[in-house]
Amino acid sequence: MTWLITGGAGYIGAHVVRAMTEAGERAVVYDDLSTGIAGRVPDEVPLVVGSTLDGERVERALAEHEVTGVVHLAAKKQVGESVDLPLHYYRENVEGLRVLLEAVTAAGVPSFVFSSSAAVYGMPDVDLVTEETPCAPMSPYGETKLAGEWLVRATGRATGLATASLRYFNVAGAASPELTDVGVFNLIPMVFERLTDNLPPRIFGDDYPTPDGSCVRDYIHVVDLAEAHVAAARALRSSPGRDLTLNIGRGEGVSVREMIDHINAITGHDRPPTVTPRRPGDPARVVASADRAATELAWKAKHDVQDMIASAWEGWVRLHPGAARG
Repeated sequence: MTWLITGGAGYIGAHVVRAMTEAGERAVVYDDLSTGIAGRVPDEVPLVVGSTLDGERVERALAEHEVTGVVHLAAKKQVGESVDLPLHYYRENVEGLRVLLEAVTAAGVPSFVFSSSAAVYGMPDVDLVTEETPCAPMSPYGETKLAGEWLVRATGRATGLATASLRYFNVAGAASPELTDVGVFNLIPMVFERLTDNLPPRIFGDDYPTPDGSCVRDYIHVVDLAEAHVAAARALRSSPGRDLTLNIGRGEGVSVREMIDHINAITGHDRPPTVTPRRPGDPARVVASADRAATELAWKAKHDVQDMIASAWEGWVRLHPGAARG
């Protein structure tokens, strides 16, 4: 099969491209390069520069490369930005998906994997989040992901398109330094940035109902996440018309304070964190039940948080050489 990977020049997308090609699948990247980096795309993988809002461009890419499956990762994904720019997020994430699905179904492409998010759950009051946990997103970003799931599922039911929506939890790490996440929007790179600037890491609130008072999250290595995409793609190929919605996490909670301790130890720094006020909307605990993914895909995460931190740090030091001098 040939898989069109939208957003394939991005952080997660580049890992999915690598996992696909290493698994023997043919990949084509479709990316507008607004945040993606062309240099992440291997030389042997075609790169089509375009927006998912450009239906004619999508149609040409599907036809020219004889695409037989799509992995859709292209999206705007900053929660805070989505609050300020909701119309932009709905246009890019929902209308872009609608245009893409229209082209996909017109071309008769049989399989579609959608990048969703744990943000669809909002603030779940459960120890483990299952796929049946009620969805109550708290940001326009989370809303667009939930609306995207609805759109993907409805299209599948109407047309026979085999679909999978993968709800990512907290993604971290890198397969190699050149594929590291260059953004500073998640906990690990945020702590790296503070350490590099000789500042203490920050904990946003230490009065949550958790063992150490800081928020608890489920962290998933980007390599494991990419392999879940390969498994989902192959599951759809073997079962036409299938409809899957799956959590992609490790099922293990790690607190912010624990993560900072791990980061200090692995990077050779010794900077105790400082506590600042809570951020609005941060749930106390969000940890996945990944049992369904294990059953449906025969997939399970292999890497622990130490692997995530060490691989992310290697990439960070490559971009910020002075950071190594802790």
